[in-house]
Amino acid sequence: MSCLSEAQASALDSIHKSWFEKDITLLRGVTSSGKTEIYIHLIDYVLRQGRQALYLVPEIALTTQLTRRLQRVFGDKVVIYHSKFSDNDRVDIWKKLLASSDPCVVIGARSAVFLPFASLGLVIVDEEHESAYKQQDPAPRYNGRDAAIVLASMHGAKTLLGSATPAVDTYYKALTGRFGLVELTERYEGIRLPQVEIIDMAAARKRGEVEGAFSLLTRRLVNESLQRGEQSILFINRRGYAPIARCKLCGYVPKCENCDVSLTYHRHSDKLICHYCGTPYGVPDVCPACKEPGIEVLGYGSERVEEEIDSLFPTAAIARMDLDTTRSKDGYETIIDNFSKGKSQILVGTQMVTKGLDFGRVSMVGVINADSIVNFPDFRASERAFNMIEQVAGRAGRKSDNGVVAVQTYNPSHPLFDFLVRHDYKGYYQREIQERQRYNYPPFVRIIYVYIKHKDPAAVSTIAFEFASRLRVLLGNRVSGPDEPYVARIQTLYIRRIMLKIETQASISKVKSLLNDIRIEMTNSRQLSGAVLYYDVDPM
Repeated sequence: MSCLSEAQASALDSIHKSWFEKDITLLRGVTSSGKTEIYIHLIDYVLRQGRQALYLVPEIALTTQLTRRLQRVFGDKVVIYHSKFSDNDRVDIWKKLLASSDPCVVIGARSAVFLPFASLGLVIVDEEHESAYKQQDPAPRYNGRDAAIVLASMHGAKTLLGSATPAVDTYYKALTGRFGLVELTERYEGIRLPQVEIIDMAAARKRGEVEGAFSLLTRRLVNESLQRGEQSILFINRRGYAPIARCKLCGYVPKCENCDVSLTYHRHSDKLICHYCGTPYGVPDVCPACKEPGIEVLGYGSERVEEEIDSLFPTAAIARMDLDTTRSKDGYETIIDNFSKGKSQILVGTQMVTKGLDFGRVSMVGVINADSIVNFPDFRASERAFNMIEQVAGRAGRKSDNGVVAVQTYNPSHPLFDFLVRHDYKGYYQREIQERQRYNYPPFVRIIYVYIKHKDPAAVSTIAFEFASRLRVLLGNRVSGPDEPYVARIQTLYIRRIMLKIETQASISKVKSLLNDIRIEMTNSRQLSGAVLYYDVDPM
């Protein structure tokens, strides 16, 4: 184990003191402040007591670097568990934990909360804000972070939530005394946080300073990084080559036959692919609508960004990390290893590159299209955008003061960017919590979504309207909808959504009982015939 800095040692001491009063503590530490080293000291403390530790991460990619770091300290006491392992491998790990109560530390993604721990003493949830902890489909639907807190309480263990950008709900609970709170406000060894440049793409385009996906400033910063022998990360929140295909003559956009979404073009397979059901389609030679050869691809995905950056910097070795390049068991490990060793100089990636990876030679980070994150139609869009951009910015300048982040946007006046330039999480939080209170959103209420799916669009509307009407009789203006979600048809099923806003002090078991009673009544009267009904509690 490494020696802790004065700030880290103080934080470690504060965590132990916090646990005398609270079972759950939030560690808010800026990117590269050394949170992982604090985790290692806490794990060592628990293992010396003869107990077990669970270390949760939001992405399988993070286990690659963490495993080696922890194995250098704890050797064969480190156990790795995630969904990329075969069923046989996971059964072996399950049996090993079931048969032994020996001290060990399990590193895993959200499903690791279901392992049969014998003597759990500590649960660490790293990057606790990440939506990847939420299992959406298929059932069981659960939040790995919240399940981990319950697991810890069952064992009498302590929980540490860690993040540079905690979820608004979590930080609110810490500030109001429900959780303990410890903060690390400086980077390890006093290294400065990276400089953030907000690039107005509309103005840059008018000046002729945009080529393809990149502004002149972004290209210059990548080039300067390469000339210094350093590395760059380019983040775009879209995989594939281009997010949309369209006829330039009549405007026709090919859509999935099973889902209500446009298709994404993937150049390596020369296919249009639905990112919801995975169905591939051939690229039409002529437009099905106007019968003219006018189909073109528009926009940028990670595949196209990789191609363009390769043409701009032909001597640089470029890697891409997204769902398409990491499908194999060793996909993550190979890409991360090569980048860590300097075998590739530029890493293009989707959300995977934003989450806690530690690369010492990265001095430049580019956010290619910030607007695609900011403008998503969801009450958490602003929070998600701030967290994602601040996290990927934190990959830059982790070992030196020359880190720089280029954020490309067509809406530079958005208030979010002022907070990002200053790395001002607390300022952002204050603005966001006021908005949540004004419009009655979490953490001031709990949200439950009721989803209804059916193959018949008329039937799903009728069922949803009836379900919502019955709910309003019981819950009044706590009920909103039904409405169509952002994607209103997936895998041939039309979708309607009802939103419930429930007071935080209300009994969720009573709400559950009310929902169940309505479902049983409508099932008995055959009003739910052919429908799929499910709930999403505390959506991420």
